[in-house]
Amino acid sequence: MGNLNTIQAGKGRRSKYKRKLSLGSFNDRAHEGIKTVEADNLCEFSRNSDLCICIVTWNMNGQVSYEDLVELVGSNRRFDILVVGLQEVPRNNIARLLQDALVETHDLLGKAIMQSLQLYVFGPKKSDLLIKELKVDKHSVGGCGGMMRRKKGAVAIRINYKGFRMVFITCHLSAHARNVEERNSECRHISHSLFAKYWNPYTRPAQITIWLGDLNYRLQGIDTHPARTLIQRNLHRLLTSKDQLLQEAQRGQIFNGYCEGTLTFKPTYKYNIGSSNYDTSYKVRVPSWTDRILFKIEDPDEISASLHCYESVDDIYSSDHKPVRAHICFKLSK
Repeated sequence: MGNLNTIQAGKGRRSKYKRKLSLGSFNDRAHEGIKTVEADNLCEFSRNSDLCICIVTWNMNGQVSYEDLVELVGSNRRFDILVVGLQEVPRNNIARLLQDALVETHDLLGKAIMQSLQLYVFGPKKSDLLIKELKVDKHSVGGCGGMMRRKKGAVAIRINYKGFRMVFITCHLSAHARNVEERNSECRHISHSLFAKYWNPYTRPAQITIWLGDLNYRLQGIDTHPARTLIQRNLHRLLTSKDQLLQEAQRGQIFNGYCEGTLTFKPTYKYNIGSSNYDTSYKVRVPSWTDRILFKIEDPDEISASLHCYESVDDIYSSDHKPVRAHICFKLSK
């Protein structure tokens, strides 16, 4: 089901002088690609786990309402950490709105902001006492998509929480189906560049790395109308063979040894704003899973993980993207 004890995440021999491994190498010697994991939709939260994390990514398309943010974070607040990655954020004070939505249960532990690209980590009240380290960084890959609210690149938070060394990265990569190699290159540059200013040969690598964001990989090799027909018939799983992200990972270009939940939800882009109808503009874009959450455990003998949820949040209509949410629990091996 969702348990990852049997998944080996690329344990090639590590050198303490290769700092890129602290973010999870994209090009390990043993090629594995992305491992697809079924979510079991069951969780007793911290009863059988040492750390439960809720992760949310959303391209806001420059729009926000408090009601949408309440829907985004959900009503079940029993998780240890909430990670929220946002792209194309409007100029509103999103941190304040999120804090208001979580005021009864969680406090803001850290944030990383680069214009319209923003990352927030929340923990239960007074849980800041459990933090041993918290650093932030950012990396721009140039261009704003013609608008400041479409900044491309990544922001990240590195945190040691409850003894877990973790890195959270939210990114917004280059758009358009044709720019596959550009996105691959951006992923690699981001992985190599983040936290470089903090590195020293004795830095212990992250045990857990989680990427979330609008990675902008599209469906390739299928036209929009056949794709939409499969979606309407609830056969969208058949489209995963056309997914550029999975294809490029399989080629060994990106995210080697990472895990992702099965894409059981419909493609999250592009919708007509205010509806659940796909793009009816003159471009009639091919629906795609642009919005993703991936994770990697550096040493699966040390930490096991179980995926309990990987879903889109379909009741938010203010953007041309649907948010994506994951729930992952981790347990230290005794």
